[in-house]
Amino acid sequence: MITLTTYRWVPPFAQGLVRDMRVRWALEEAGLPYRTRLIDLEQRDSPEHLARQPFGQVPAYEDETVSLFESGAIVLHIGARSEVLLPMDPAARARSVTWLLAALNTMEPAIQTLAELDLFHAEEDWARQRRPAAEKAARRRLDQLAAWLGDQEYLENRFTLGDLMMACVLQILRGTDLVEEQPRLVAYLARCEHRPAYRRALKDHMAVFAESEAAASAS
Repeated sequence: MITLTTYRWVPPFAQGLVRDMRVRWALEEAGLPYRTRLIDLEQRDSPEHLARQPFGQVPAYEDETVSLFESGAIVLHIGARSEVLLPMDPAARARSVTWLLAALNTMEPAIQTLAELDLFHAEEDWARQRRPAAEKAARRRLDQLAAWLGDQEYLENRFTLGDLMMACVLQILRGTDLVEEQPRLVAYLARCEHRPAYRRALKDHMAVFAESEAAASAS
């Protein structure tokens, strides 16, 4: 049985964005059952968790053959078991992996920088000075992505794990209007989020936090 380790609770601004969502979505697309191991934020640096995730983050993943960390590596591992996520054709498969890496290595750094300025440092002078350049860098990447996408439904000729990862990265900007400025990206993100597997994953992801909050209120 696959075991996915993630947080029992995170603040509302992070709910829906914790990187276990990427793995849950991939598992749902692949039709693979799994169970969760929930940890509190205080357990991030415990010896037990660091044995699974050396950097004290989530998610961590275990199945009958391997123990993994890093959402990109986990999604790629799941994709190898699912033609829904990775096409059988070698060229199409390689392109799908390229888009997964582009989401993580080209798009996410610029987007995450802007999000961190807004979420954690918005009231600091240095962050206000840094933000225009960070926004410009994120907008440039979005422009380039929209130009590639054009009138296509997905990044290539069908949905793959590259789209899954790209959609999750775009969601990081939900506190801004940057995606909304790009009609092609708005339609693309909506298309990805309307997939039944995504909806199931999000429901389970959010249910964990709801249960934790209910338990806290009852105590």
